[in-house]
Amino acid sequence: MPDKTEDKTRLKRESLQLHRLERMVDVVYAIVIWRLFLLLPKPTAKHLSWEHIGTFLGDNIGAFLMVIIGLTVTIIYWIQNNALFGNLQSTDSRHSILSILQIFFLLSFLVSMREGIELGPSAGTRALESVTAAMVGIAGGWGWAYAVKNRRLLLPEVTEGYVYQLRDRILAEPITAIITIPCAFVGPLLWEVSWLSYPLVVWLARRRRRAKKTV
Repeated sequence: MPDKTEDKTRLKRESLQLHRLERMVDVVYAIVIWRLFLLLPKPTAKHLSWEHIGTFLGDNIGAFLMVIIGLTVTIIYWIQNNALFGNLQSTDSRHSILSILQIFFLLSFLVSMREGIELGPSAGTRALESVTAAMVGIAGGWGWAYAVKNRRLLLPEVTEGYVYQLRDRILAEPITAIITIPCAFVGPLLWEVSWLSYPLVVWLARRRRRAKKTV
């Protein structure tokens, strides 16, 4: 009986810790989205006229595209985070550390975007964005792998099939970011387009898993 009571107390404590972690993550993502909004080029009163708005958009198309890519990456990882945390019943110190590490890399991604806009886009700044985005995904995948091992943090009703389905999505995100790294040194257009490979990477990951099942 004392052991069961102790387990219930530990589970309740770790469940509350998960809720605190979720709130912290949501706050950070909200800050990142706000900071992305602030990175948008700001038109002057002159630019708002019909004669100059086209020139303003054309002169800042690179900055707009970078913010759009940053916002897309942020939304993808926020949705991923919701999906992962929604299938956990608790967290522990190691999982919390990995989650905080993921937030750190997300903020590093934001910093790399700011550098790219303020210093001007270059192969180096684009590659840095890709690397930091990949690190966000790697940290998230590492946290999920830890959580599902021996089902240590999972809700009882989560099936093995759904665990592997989520793993495919998690792996696809850093793989996509890694694919964009060499593209950054080829040209800005190829780098921007390479981010669109994400659905293909997800499909390939799921196909690979199904092929393993049939072997």
